[in-house]
Amino acid sequence: MNAGMYHPDRRPVGQYLENGDEVMRLVTNAGPGNFGMLPNGVFCIGEDSARAIETLRYEREAPECRYATQSGPMLVIDGELHPRFLPDSTSRNIRNGVGTTDAGDRAVFVIANQPVTFHEFGSFFRDHLGLPQALYFDGNVSRLHAPELNRSDFGFAMGPIVGVLSPVDEARPGG
Repeated sequence: MNAGMYHPDRRPVGQYLENGDEVMRLVTNAGPGNFGMLPNGVFCIGEDSARAIETLRYEREAPECRYATQSGPMLVIDGELHPRFLPDSTSRNIRNGVGTTDAGDRAVFVIANQPVTFHEFGSFFRDHLGLPQALYFDGNVSRLHAPELNRSDFGFAMGPIVGVLSPVDEARPGG
């Protein structure tokens, strides 16, 4: 699925690491749009963990990330919904994001099937999935390619994406 905000030329808006190399720097200041609605965060994939981390904490802790993508806003921070989310909001969109445990031993990717508010989306991660950290990836361009779920949302080129791959069984004929 798409994994964060990007410019019209598909360059990432904020922190982006690919195989340990920094492609784009961390952005810590407020700005326009959802990305700039602080606190925002970084999805960090390390050797044995995957964590959604609030941006200033990420800057302080400087975790070892092999891959990272910055987006925003954070949906859930330490078990609390983002302070600007309103239960009676009328802003609805198809939204996608990722939630993680604090230890980084579980990451759950979610895309809405119908338009939802930020409050509803964040509440899903916190209340239904029990995840204390969650990061919003996008809303306007939310796309998922998961053939095993009979879903392939194509339409246009995207910026940062995240995928989960299964190891190839080398003992299998033809593998």
